[in-house]
Amino acid sequence: MAMPSNQSTDFSTAHRIPASIIVALGLAATALGQANEPAKPLVAKTPRVPAIGIELAADVRTQLREQTEALGQRIDALAKRYAETPPLLRYLPDIQIYHKAVDWALRHQIFFRQSELETARELLATGSERATQLASGRTPWTRVTGLVVRGYVSRLDDSVQPYGLVIPQSVSTDPWRKRRLDVWLHGRDNKLSELKFIHQRRTNAGQFTPRDTIVLHPYGRFCNAFKFAGETDVLEALAHAKIQYPVDDNRVSIRGFSMGGGGCWHLGAHFAGDWVAVAPGAGFAESLQYLGLAQKNAMPPAYEQALWGLYDATKYAGNLFNTATVAYSGEIDKQRQAAQIMEDHLASEGLALRHVIGPDTGHKYHPAAKAEIDERINAVATNGRNPMPIGVRLVTRTLRYARQAWVGVDGLEQHWKPARVEARLASNELVEASTDNVSRLILSMPSGLCPLQPNGQPTVIIDGEKLAGARVRTDRSWESLFVRAFGKWRAVGRFEFAGLAKRPGLQGPIDDAFMDRFLMVRPTGQAMNRLAAQWTEAQLGQALSDWELQFRAKPLVKDDGDISGADIADCNLILWGDPESNSVIARVIDQLPLTWNETTLQLGQAEAESATHSPVLIFPNPLNPKRYIVLNSGFTFSRFGHSSNATQTPKLPDWALVDMRRPYNAGNPDCIAAAGFFNERWQVTKAE
Repeated sequence: MAMPSNQSTDFSTAHRIPASIIVALGLAATALGQANEPAKPLVAKTPRVPAIGIELAADVRTQLREQTEALGQRIDALAKRYAETPPLLRYLPDIQIYHKAVDWALRHQIFFRQSELETARELLATGSERATQLASGRTPWTRVTGLVVRGYVSRLDDSVQPYGLVIPQSVSTDPWRKRRLDVWLHGRDNKLSELKFIHQRRTNAGQFTPRDTIVLHPYGRFCNAFKFAGETDVLEALAHAKIQYPVDDNRVSIRGFSMGGGGCWHLGAHFAGDWVAVAPGAGFAESLQYLGLAQKNAMPPAYEQALWGLYDATKYAGNLFNTATVAYSGEIDKQRQAAQIMEDHLASEGLALRHVIGPDTGHKYHPAAKAEIDERINAVATNGRNPMPIGVRLVTRTLRYARQAWVGVDGLEQHWKPARVEARLASNELVEASTDNVSRLILSMPSGLCPLQPNGQPTVIIDGEKLAGARVRTDRSWESLFVRAFGKWRAVGRFEFAGLAKRPGLQGPIDDAFMDRFLMVRPTGQAMNRLAAQWTEAQLGQALSDWELQFRAKPLVKDDGDISGADIADCNLILWGDPESNSVIARVIDQLPLTWNETTLQLGQAEAESATHSPVLIFPNPLNPKRYIVLNSGFTFSRFGHSSNATQTPKLPDWALVDMRRPYNAGNPDCIAAAGFFNERWQVTKAE
């Protein structure tokens, strides 16, 4: 079914490859099209991440496997025993993390040194000890101080994920007082298995352990610079820790070094209003200059460059207006570049970065500089975050990151272009805001915190237009919604839509579907053609393997005929196959902006032969428009897991037509016949 077109953000291969190469590719494609068998392999081969470790002696492997299975059986018994006792069942992940650490090290062959065999035995012993304690209804590890390892179940995929804590001694004598919490993000380590991570968290308190402060060490799902599911892990681990321990929400800071410094720049800038302080060390802050792509003449397609607007901290530097920031670099560290480029972007926002330099120091903390950072962060944390600041600045390129303090956006005029809100409480009766590239605005203050006049209706001035805000509620909360149309703002009671609209959490690109709970839907029918069947099988298998290895979890998978109403209500559905092979695709195909039959694929003006091409896209699920469907794609940067974390960015926009005859790599333009973004109404845009 074709849908209306709007402004152009379609990117065809023809617009980025010289004509002589296009001719060569065309001839190659013709030859391939005449072949009876698809090109082998169907997936581009890249080094496995994590790499394969050492070989274990057969008797050692057998012994560890038997001990691991024994712990697994005890876990299963506890799960059955406490199935109707949620208060105790919720502690089961604290045992499962030890089982998983050894089980997956065996399963994936990621023991990297002989000493890790003893670590495995220690973890199994600790897991067994906790199982014995839980069997008697006790959880003593939840009350100890010092180094503690905990676990939680992720909403994304029901996987068990570990995190480490440093619990101050003061908790033993004063357990109910809310405390400061520091998040620490670890550096890059392509061998950081769960086993190694848990061992570190049992034996090493880390770089910073401020007095009377809980320190949280997220695993981050391995080695992704705390982006995508790694970002979700930080937020889920923090939320879980806040349930388990008394945490002062206004004294939560985030720090990190190297890859963790890159993660700190990212999470610090994107969620600035949530932190009392941000303290990145080294790392990277963007992709273009850090990777030297222009100098290497290695610029990716225009749509991929646009998608740097998802994670480049430089594009979100203005949000650091909402928190305190102290950056660190070694004087002779190449990664000093991150703080320097952030310093430039902050200056353009009128902000002067506090940049602590370790004299004559490479890629590590200088002791004196480290002490200075600690002193400055401690001073900020002592005062705490103001949850209702007078002024708020929000800059974004996507509705995935659409809130700072009491200011939020629900709609953009155009994604991947700079959007901005500057708001301030001018008085207890007046709020002023200026906007750019924003179509729907939310001003929201939670219970007990609204400083506006309780018996009045505040005036809100947006871009010079005077409007009446909603009344302050008697619980001292306040929320007002505003819509901009035809160049004018107006106050509304709720947002209403005629048709689809991009909204927070429902805005793409393809990788966004893997930031919330998702379900892989496997086809069981016969595909349109043999190549499609082989290609789908290869890509699905690779997607499952990539998620397991690079994001440390087994994705949820069901056959197309087994999808339930609960699945549709709660999950983003990742649909594999075509309308012939996957019954769920057949149910929704007529409501997608896609023509797909036995001869043709067409999105807008982009067209390809369905015998040799497959659609890859993200779209609101016609069966439940509050969730996504994705066609034929896992996360798009999977072939870059072994590369610099700065390359681990989205490789495809909202949709693409993929050549099934080439070894597939979403980041290789030769595999992509056409690709582009849907507009703000989820409509196909015109071809260039």
